[in-house]
Amino acid sequence: MDPLQWLVEVFSSQWVLPGGQTLLVREVVGNAFGLASALGGMRRKVWAWPVGIVGNLLLLTVFLGSALSPDPSLPHLLGQAGRQLMFIAVAVYGWVRWRHADGGRIVPRWAPAGARVGLVLVLIVGTVALTPVFRALGSWEPVWADAWTFVGSLLATYGMAKGWTEFWLIWIAVDVVGVPLLFSSGYYATGVMYLFYGVFTAIGFVIWWRAQRREAAPIEILPPDPSPRRPDDDA
Repeated sequence: MDPLQWLVEVFSSQWVLPGGQTLLVREVVGNAFGLASALGGMRRKVWAWPVGIVGNLLLLTVFLGSALSPDPSLPHLLGQAGRQLMFIAVAVYGWVRWRHADGGRIVPRWAPAGARVGLVLVLIVGTVALTPVFRALGSWEPVWADAWTFVGSLLATYGMAKGWTEFWLIWIAVDVVGVPLLFSSGYYATGVMYLFYGVFTAIGFVIWWRAQRREAAPIEILPPDPSPRRPDDDA
């Protein structure tokens, strides 16, 4: 078999699910890399970033739908596809930042108050602004949900790169909207993975919160011992 033809067949291979639904193999593999990256992020391992980039590249080809698949019925999720590109860009930033962290490991901390307000505003304004853009480009309905997951995922990844513990909470907000969207559009592997992420992110938040309290706590400095008294001091 021609190596190029073999590669195309592997790239386009699908599993047929009960009921006639199909599942792209590379969607499953891409999400497996995403899961490995999330596990590494929970443990604050630098390798989480390059592993995640591999998964992003695979999922980018998935969410472009029929543009890269012989199945013309596959819908485009442009927000999901576009966020893979954003993931890669932010992952490079996070990779560099974590490699140069003090002590060789990022220390979780709360985001400043101004940054928290900014995250909420960007999530809301970004969703409103991108919804008509994604609709004009033919994204799957409800388009606002696609825009929400796009903006929220970008903010969560940026928060992880900064070492802000709140990034786990942003992921939960993304999952709440993203799971129904993915199932309705037929991307079942990613939808199931998002369900798992919902539980996973709650656990990750607790782990980072505990690490933040443990590692960022100020070290108590005891006063020096008083000088020993000499017998003639009482004279």
